[in-house]
Amino acid sequence: MSDINPLVILMASIFTNNMILSNFLGMCSFIAVSNEIKTSIGLGQAVTFVLGATSIINYIIYKYLLVPYNLEYLRYIVFIITIAAFVQLVEMVVERYAPTLYYSLGIFLPLITVNCAILGVSLFMIIRSYSLIQSFFFGIGSGLGWTLAIVAMAGIKQKIKNSPIPKGLQGPGITLIITGLMALAFIGFSGIVKI
Repeated sequence: MSDINPLVILMASIFTNNMILSNFLGMCSFIAVSNEIKTSIGLGQAVTFVLGATSIINYIIYKYLLVPYNLEYLRYIVFIITIAAFVQLVEMVVERYAPTLYYSLGIFLPLITVNCAILGVSLFMIIRSYSLIQSFFFGIGSGLGWTLAIVAMAGIKQKIKNSPIPKGLQGPGITLIITGLMALAFIGFSGIVKI
């Protein structure tokens, strides 16, 4: 078991080990949905909620169901099923209570299921031998870091919306260049704390 303070894990997963800018996980929805700040915040909240909840559920399933029966090799399937079920729940809640956000997110809300950042968090917490509390803070921090990155990207995209970008770089091209520059900027945080 790692003895790192959960708050250190939280801060590190937001800044130094950001899922998008450090591990490049969850890029598809990051590139596609980061056009408007409001939509990015909504998706970021959904991803953070799913990450926080599924990190706890997957930890409990792994620790108290898979490990005692030597079924660790099933963790990929079990984690994906848990994430898919939870995303369905979130989708129903968002559709019921925030229909505008639901329709603005479109297909990307159910695609949280295949967001590799969420599966990556569940696998990282097992690999790094985090406790339940550490896993929860890691999940929440990873979601907040993902939200920070997608909202920052949406802000930058809105700022350069009317800029003269060469035709070959418009769309995903400029998005990937900006993502690379943001990742370089976040490297500056890497000396602060490591997990």
